[in-house]
Amino acid sequence: MQPIHVLLLIIIYFGILVFVSYLTGKEDSNDSFFKANKSSPWYLVAFGMIGASLSGVTFISVPGDVGANMFGYMQVVFGYLFGYIVIAFVLMPVYYKINVTSIYEYLGSRFGIVSHKTGAAFFFVSRVLGSAFRLFLVASVLHEFVFKYWHFPFPITVIISVLLILIYTYRGGIKTVVWTDTIQTLLMLLALVVTIVLIYQQMGWGLGDFIGSESIKQYDKIFFFDDILAKNHFIKQFIGGMFIAICMTGLDQDMMQKNLTCKSLKDAQKNMLSFSVVLVFVNFVFLLLGALLFVYANSKGIGIPTIDGVVKTDLLYPEIALNSNLGLPVAIFFTLGLIAAAYSSADSALTSLTTSFCIDFLNIENRELRTQKSTRKKVHLAMGTLMVVVIICFYYVLNQNVISGILTVAGYTYGPLLGLFSFGILSKTKVKDKWVPYIAIASVALCYFIANIPSEYIGGYKFGYELLLVNGLFTFLGLVLIRSKKD
Repeated sequence: MQPIHVLLLIIIYFGILVFVSYLTGKEDSNDSFFKANKSSPWYLVAFGMIGASLSGVTFISVPGDVGANMFGYMQVVFGYLFGYIVIAFVLMPVYYKINVTSIYEYLGSRFGIVSHKTGAAFFFVSRVLGSAFRLFLVASVLHEFVFKYWHFPFPITVIISVLLILIYTYRGGIKTVVWTDTIQTLLMLLALVVTIVLIYQQMGWGLGDFIGSESIKQYDKIFFFDDILAKNHFIKQFIGGMFIAICMTGLDQDMMQKNLTCKSLKDAQKNMLSFSVVLVFVNFVFLLLGALLFVYANSKGIGIPTIDGVVKTDLLYPEIALNSNLGLPVAIFFTLGLIAAAYSSADSALTSLTTSFCIDFLNIENRELRTQKSTRKKVHLAMGTLMVVVIICFYYVLNQNVISGILTVAGYTYGPLLGLFSFGILSKTKVKDKWVPYIAIASVALCYFIANIPSEYIGGYKFGYELLLVNGLFTFLGLVLIRSKKD
């Protein structure tokens, strides 16, 4: 598949999203941009959230991770499932009860204005870094296999990617995102199915041949109970996954903003539960695809791509889809799935960052009505510019698997949010509001120090995703120390 063909697919796909944006963005009001007028069907939100949760990370990085960690990522995914149950029955009732636009308004009502700003600031850092990680991965693939052909520098590829997203979210915001996420999820799942089917055909396998073959046995280990000190032990991965789901979905304005567009709490809960069950199955199929890719690459003599001499397993899927003999259908659906992966995470991220900055920092709802819309649009453009800068920085400094990078960052930035919300929901105690930012920053610093202690100094123990829970616990205990005597 030639780069010009990929470019044509991008243009067609982008044209479809612009058309959807035109239909959903006619109202162009802040209520529509921030809340979708509270009119989104729950099943539409649930299906679209699958694509937003998968993003380019699952689409490319999870299959690539199979080579090093086998199916161990499923331990994290099982934790996700329990985390989503907590979100549905603990967090969502709180958000719907006080009718928030930004979920960090809860911290303001519970503790005070400083806590509100602190929570919003940690989300802002978390979402900028997390979304930049995701879009960086997809932009790298588009650059390597498409724009590099015309000698475009990487920053230009990033600018084009973000500019396209800004155009179709500029008016409709979250109302547009709810509908475009549905299209993007469908394309990602089609790419997954088409790739698996055609690899099966190339290898001459029947439906169940690979599952029961010797080839898959070197990759199919899911549960790791051997060494409690290791990062991949089941308990660490499961608990880490549970709290990652609670934080990166339930305490994240990006993911919760879509849920808050449902008509009622009951609809939002149905959306969350159905989405979580389907997501477990979809993640397993992506890991199955990863094993297939490695087996296929070995049988066909396809090397794992490298960049500047560094092996990049993240690029194995695009290498096989675009440069092997699987045929044009795989190349087309992979490209569409890749583009969908880029937009499904980045469009909602830009929308949620705009929402949070407008509501949490600018108090836009208290400003003059005639300036509210123009302020929102300026902030939206500023968020897009910030994303471009961060992604370009990643290009020069990132040297690890992207899925690992995202979850590592989450351990530091979402921990204070976990502590703040937990303390707010599980207790009725007030705190000295002005001290909250210092507690949050101290928790992150303490966690960073602990995580970097050489493992031989702590009996060979290696911290994994459970660091998020430790971080939240430090924040919780810190809030206990600054509790107020006032009722």
